[in-house]
Amino acid sequence: MTGGPPPAIELRGINKRFGPVHANKDVSLRVPAGTIHGIVGENGAGKSTLMSILYGFYEADSGEIAIFGETMKIRGSEDAIAAGIGMVHQHFMLVDVFTVLENILLGAEGGALLADGMAAARREITRLEEEYGLQVDPDALVGDLPVGLRQRVEILKALFRGARILILDEPTGVLTPQETDQLFRVLDTLRQQGVTIVLITHKLREIMAITDNVSVMRAGEVVANRPTAETTREELAELMVGRKVLLEVGKRPAQPRRPALEVEHLTVIDEKGLRCVNDVSFTVRSGEIVGIAGVSGNGQSELMEALSGIRSIDSGEIRVNGTRVTPVRPTDAKRMRQASLAHVPEDRHRMGLVMPFEASESTILGYHDDPKYSGMVFMNGRAIVADTAGKMSRFDVRPRNPFLKTANFSGGNQQKIVLAREMERHPDILLVGQPTRGVDIGAIEFIHKRIVEMRDAGCAVLLVSVELDEIMSLSDRILVMFEGGVVGEVAATDADARTLGLMMANIVPDQETAEAGHG
Repeated sequence: MTGGPPPAIELRGINKRFGPVHANKDVSLRVPAGTIHGIVGENGAGKSTLMSILYGFYEADSGEIAIFGETMKIRGSEDAIAAGIGMVHQHFMLVDVFTVLENILLGAEGGALLADGMAAARREITRLEEEYGLQVDPDALVGDLPVGLRQRVEILKALFRGARILILDEPTGVLTPQETDQLFRVLDTLRQQGVTIVLITHKLREIMAITDNVSVMRAGEVVANRPTAETTREELAELMVGRKVLLEVGKRPAQPRRPALEVEHLTVIDEKGLRCVNDVSFTVRSGEIVGIAGVSGNGQSELMEALSGIRSIDSGEIRVNGTRVTPVRPTDAKRMRQASLAHVPEDRHRMGLVMPFEASESTILGYHDDPKYSGMVFMNGRAIVADTAGKMSRFDVRPRNPFLKTANFSGGNQQKIVLAREMERHPDILLVGQPTRGVDIGAIEFIHKRIVEMRDAGCAVLLVSVELDEIMSLSDRILVMFEGGVVGEVAATDADARTLGLMMANIVPDQETAEAGHG
């Protein structure tokens, strides 16, 4: 191929194995300079491995990497940084007790005289902020910054080290819609200034909104490259999974009936003495899905733990099918299960499963004293295995092996094991936390359908998710949490990402609109 400038990134025949797993299979990829290139694929498709090779965390078994036309060996992140490559990780690599300036300078202090290095760094950061629209106070403590500004610090840190190529791994997972919009404006400015951006995300809306080109990976291979303007979310989803996928949740209007879960003035104080749930009141009725939206860390996790009996409450009242729970009438998870409340926890590894257990053991956790699992002296292993096999079949758990260790299933199949265990009890109330976190797009479709089926069967469903698309498509009513309190409620038919995003930042949408009108 002749003519034109060389691509910013060219990968040729990249292969990487981890034992028997062929994570990258002869991957070739070209990313033109000054563009935003999306990479999508299911869990285990090889996206992160490929970018880890580009950034020097791993070294390819074979293949070549060329940066701006120059073939080079990248044996570590130092080589990648020297080649002009920066990476913003999903979980930020920042020191909370350091200032913005100290974090950016960390590892690049610029000589023995720290004061000289800091003065030069301050001047360079000011230049970068002005050039790329990345304003942030260099003297602010990182721990005091909202998550959107922390991400700016990560981007500034990469640019300070001379990055001309920026890799972003799931950059919007912890952002409000407004913070996501701000990030996209920054990325657009970077693109206009000639920076090349590689965006790894599972959010197809974002791929369509911001990228110039997109590559699809499946089972370690690149199966398609498309100009973004020439593809659709539906085509990308089909390429990722290998079959057609329904991206929209099909459901009829809810038919809510009696109150099943009632919460009045609930307050929970955490281990640090902080009020993590603050005077929360709401009702969930049989036959409806109530979603709770909010940026992670605003009390949703503690609320779900209190409702499920895992965490004690400090004031207020919970009523489950009429059974009262108060600080002087406490409960526990077993009593809540007996009251026909099932719980799919947010963190399946920490709270939902025992990873070394066989699948047959994980499918009865919390319900092991059910008479159908009991033998004359010992537990009835044959009944447990048969029960697990039925659950695996109905919930499409793969492989369908009740004896396989829980740790050896993929994330999506682990989640299906938890869902099968809780849903097949036919509870009156179902608490679901982050139902599709780390789950492939094909499994997302399956899980969403099952949640709607539970609602239609008369279950009262309380759903917590940081994915706004998920909240809006599944819920009949939406509550928004901010700093431990419920700051608003919206009917799902009236909800949109902008309105919910403003509420998630504790901004009244009508007030914001009025202010904009007078601006």
